Amino acid sequence: MAKQSVRSTLPRPFALHWGSGRIVEEATYAGQHHEPSLQLMEFDDGSLAVRFCYYDHAGRFQRSPLIVSNDEVAGLKKALAGAPKLRALLRRMVR
Repeated sequence: MAKQSVRSTLPRPFALHWGSGRIVEEATYAGQHHEPSLQLMEFDDGSLAVRFCYYDHAGRFQRSPLIVSNDEVAGLKKALAGAPKLRALLRRMVR
């Protein structure tokens, strides 16, 4: 059975070609094949974005589409309990 993963300390910086900022909240789950992650990104201008991504089990960020199984959805739901701002933003997507 997969267990929840602990990523590095937050906030942590990110830089994209259109802007930079900090990952301020993150929900991850160590699944069988990868570690899906939902990240709340706060840009330097104060705007927010959600990144749907994943890491391999060695902790390397992957640039492929995120695919999650039913088990991983349940694990991410539990992980979101510790990310209230991210959870609230995602809730707006489904209401």
